[in-house]
Amino acid sequence: MRTPGLWRTALNFIGRHELGTSLAILLAAGGALSFIQIADEVREGEADHIDRALLLALRTAQNPADPLGPRWVEEIGRDLTALGGTAVLLLITTAVVGYLLLTRKPRAAALMLFSVLGAFAAVHAMKWLFDRPRPDLVPHLSYVLTPSFPSGHSMLSASVYLTIGTLLARIEKSLVIRAYLLLWAFFLAFLVGLSRVYVGVHWPTDVLAGWAAGAAWASLCWLLARALERRGGSDAKSQT
Repeated sequence: MRTPGLWRTALNFIGRHELGTSLAILLAAGGALSFIQIADEVREGEADHIDRALLLALRTAQNPADPLGPRWVEEIGRDLTALGGTAVLLLITTAVVGYLLLTRKPRAAALMLFSVLGAFAAVHAMKWLFDRPRPDLVPHLSYVLTPSFPSGHSMLSASVYLTIGTLLARIEKSLVIRAYLLLWAFFLAFLVGLSRVYVGVHWPTDVLAGWAAGAAWASLCWLLARALERRGGSDAKSQT
């Protein structure tokens, strides 16, 4: 059955509001609400049994100190977790900012720096606020210094990779290429978060909260870029 009324309503909505902007608003709101919900469950201890079960599910039943899979899988886990580390993310950020400056996009470079530094400040403030202990069920395969909630690697990788993905997508005309770039950004953030549970340094809810907060922050930064562009303050062309 055809529903021309629904199609007309959808087209009118897209015509009045840019689709990319609408999606960014939804992602920011959804990420913020998800973070609040997860944080509430963590504070109440309602997610403890799920956290413990999922963390142990990635370890052999006979020996919780042994992650699932052969030794080379453990090495891959450590490699993937490094993609969300401070040193790697700062190197990537420096390279992207340098590229944006060389291509005469100083405002986009400033936005990139704002996104990354803001995410660093936010995640450390939240870690101090919640002060959740790290998992003690299994040995850690990665050295850690800060409290557990939310996962800094998860939030920072989501913020950095999604911000880079959206900046690159804005200069691409092809919808397929834009989708490809954004999917890779999401995939990298997903792998980093999964690796944090695998190496035993985070509860699963830490990672979920980090993803939610990172996606919300990256979306807010993207909306800021759109607002600056409308006022003539952006040096990146919109393609969405």
